[in-house]
Amino acid sequence: MSTTAARRISSDVPRVQFLYHSPVLVTEEKDIAGATLAARKVVETHKRLVAFIRAGQTLAEIDAFVGRTLTELDSISAFKHYRVRGHPPFPSEACLSVNACVVHGTHDMTADPVVAGDLLSIDIGVKHDGWIGDAAWTYVIEGTDETSMRLVESGRESLRLGVDAMKPGRPLVDWARTVQDHVEKKCGFGLVRGLGGHGYGKTLHGPPFISNVVPTYPGEWPDAFRSFRPGMLVAVEPMIAVSTTEIRSEGREWPIFSADGSRSVHHEADVLITEDGPLNLTAELFDLPDVVGN
Repeated sequence: MSTTAARRISSDVPRVQFLYHSPVLVTEEKDIAGATLAARKVVETHKRLVAFIRAGQTLAEIDAFVGRTLTELDSISAFKHYRVRGHPPFPSEACLSVNACVVHGTHDMTADPVVAGDLLSIDIGVKHDGWIGDAAWTYVIEGTDETSMRLVESGRESLRLGVDAMKPGRPLVDWARTVQDHVEKKCGFGLVRGLGGHGYGKTLHGPPFISNVVPTYPGEWPDAFRSFRPGMLVAVEPMIAVSTTEIRSEGREWPIFSADGSRSVHHEADVLITEDGPLNLTAELFDLPDVVGN
């Protein structure tokens, strides 16, 4: 589940000020094992979703499937009833975001079923044995147009390239520079501003905030030149729209949309920084098909 920076993009979208505190470093073998297992629960949930999702299903039906799956995996949702100032408790097992909804879509935001051609981003948050797993993937329902497929491919590849850039001792901004270069310079899409990744562990959100774009003025991203450190556990997540970098939401409601209504994608990985480099705990998501429901 993405988090928000202090920068204000739209007056409708609440922001949480991120003040830097040192992240909790995960270095003990038992803790690494706990975080790894929680991430595996997220991956397994996505694998089962790939086999389940079909055109004609409602978001409520998909969310109920996620809830049943988490129970079968001896886990609970890390998102359901999650509280952030300015919002009611999050109502869903997962974030279910369709087309122009970038992130934080809920099972009750629409009663309309998903249809062939839709882009469905599903963000799964798991709590298992005290540890959090948090990763999102975007699925194409049956097939879609060329631009939408390029958008999906841009999201997947930017995540892969960005994770590779997360070297210990290098600044956090290396992630943003790599992702932004691919998405905006090479692919011509827009990374939405004001949303980004975050530290996590036994809580869903913690320092550091990880922007997807390079800061353009002092104070925009205070942590940009702090370093990746061995033991850091972070969820990184490009959020991309076809033709805008701006976002909007409605009052206290959770869903966040692209400002111009263009389609969007969301891919997220759980990454442990080690002495030898980044370890993607959810790397198996890259083995999943983009197109489902056939």
